[in-house]
Amino acid sequence: MKTQVIAFAATLTLAISSAAVAGDIYKWVDEDGNVHYGDKPVGAQPERMAIASRPTDPTRVAAQTQARLEARTQAREAESAAAAEGPSEEERQAQEQARREACEKSRADMQRMVTARRLYREDESGERVYLDEAEMQATRQRVEDQISEFCS
Repeated sequence: MKTQVIAFAATLTLAISSAAVAGDIYKWVDEDGNVHYGDKPVGAQPERMAIASRPTDPTRVAAQTQARLEARTQAREAESAAAAEGPSEEERQAQEQARREACEKSRADMQRMVTARRLYREDESGERVYLDEAEMQATRQRVEDQISEFCS
C-alpha cells in the first residue's frame, strides 16, 4: 500500500511538472549585461530557446521507484541477517584479545595491591592521595570483580 502511494505521488508530480515545462522558454540580456531566462519574453531582443521535452513515462518512473524500494528492503534484510549471525571471526578474536589484556591488567593491579605498603591514587594535579581503609577495600573488591569477569 505504501509503495503504491509513493509511486502514485511520483507519477502525479512528474505529470504536473512536465505540463509546466511544456511552454516556451526565453533568454534575454538586460541593460546591465545580465542573462535572464523565463517563460515570458522580456527585454529588447528575447531569444526563444529550442528546448525539446517529452512526456515522462509514468510506468517507467513507478518501476524505478519500486526497484529502489525493493533494493532498500533487501539491504536492510541483509544487515539484519548479518547482525543476527553475531560477530565475525576477526571481531571475536579482537574481543578475546581485549579480554586477555584486561585480565592481565587486573591481575597485575591485584599483585600491586597485595605487595604495596599503602595504596594511593593521583589527583588532578598529579599529587598522591593515600586511600583510607574503606577506599582500599572498595578498590580491592573492584579489582577482584574485574578478575572474575575477564579471567574466567
